[in-house]
Amino acid sequence: RGGAPLMLDEGLLELAKPEAAFALHVGSMLSTGQVMLRPGPLMAGSDFFRIVVSGRQSHGSRPWKGIDPIVVSAEIVSALQTVVSRTVDVTREPAVVTVGQFDAGVRNNIIPDRARLVGTIRTFDEAMRADLEGRMRRMVERVAEGYGATAKVTFEPGYPVTANDARFVDQLLPTLERVAPGRVREVSKITASEDFSLYAQRVPGVF
Repeated sequence: RGGAPLMLDEGLLELAKPEAAFALHVGSMLSTGQVMLRPGPLMAGSDFFRIVVSGRQSHGSRPWKGIDPIVVSAEIVSALQTVVSRTVDVTREPAVVTVGQFDAGVRNNIIPDRARLVGTIRTFDEAMRADLEGRMRRMVERVAEGYGATAKVTFEPGYPVTANDARFVDQLLPTLERVAPGRVREVSKITASEDFSLYAQRVPGVF
């Protein structure tokens, strides 16, 4: 635990008593000298998920004796790709579901008894976030059930949406134009997340 969560835990805002919070982030997607921002939601909220698929161990030469959690998990990974592409209105808000880890097995010739998937969800809307989690839970559990396995899904909140205060964006633009004339742009929403969002929840902020 570090960064903004730790500093808030340690009483930063009570000590500093800021009226507003401002931050800059160097981004490799920009050309040198460019400044990009937008009023309202700028960067996504992020959440962490873990899926544990439980099957039944057997020897690799006799797969019919077990329930292969690797096969089940591979099916779950494929199914999760449809949660956003087929159930989310991405013309309203973008969303991302990514599986970043897939761990299973100890030997080349043993079908293990469990597999673990770990990933991230990115959203810009609380209702969409709750809906995605519900859809994911149902899909994972039912795919596993179809193979005779079980699956447990847990979600952990990460950072909230980084939202810029529109009033402060308007106030800041003349200064940005003065130091970066002709190089200030309004950027599209970014699906990365940022712990500055925790400050901007407590005081008006611009990132």
